[in-house]
Amino acid sequence: QVQLVESGGGLVQAGGSLRVSCVASGLTFSSYDMGWFRQAPGQEREFVARIRWSGGSTYTYYADSMKGRFTISRGDAKNTVYLQMNSLKPEDTAVYSCAAGRFMTIAPMTSPDRYDYWGQGTQVTVSS
Repeated sequence: QVQLVESGGGLVQAGGSLRVSCVASGLTFSSYDMGWFRQAPGQEREFVARIRWSGGSTYTYYADSMKGRFTISRGDAKNTVYLQMNSLKPEDTAVYSCAAGRFMTIAPMTSPDRYDYWGQGTQVTVSS
C-alpha cells in the first residue's frame, strides 16, 4: 500500500522555525512529484511547495506567499521530503499535508485534485 506519513508539527512562536517531514512507502519515490499543501480551519486547501526529480536535476516551486521563507528538500534516505519553515507567522497555522503525483512534464502542478496520494497531515500552530 502507498503510504505518506507526516511528522514534525507542533507549536512555535511567531518568527520561529519548524521542519516537517514526509516519509513515503509503497511507491518509487523518484518517479513522483512531492508536494506540500496546507489547510487552515474554514479555509480551502492551499498549495505550499513542490519538488521533482528529472534528468538528474531537482526542481522546486513555491507559492508566492511562501517563497523565501519555506524550503522543500529531499532527505538522504531518498524516501523522505522535508519542508523547512522559517519566519513563521500566525497565518501559517494549518494542517500541513504531503502529497504525491505523477506528471508528464516538469511544470509545477499546484492543484490538489491532480495529486494521487495523501498523508494524514501534521498540525502546525504559530502563536503571536
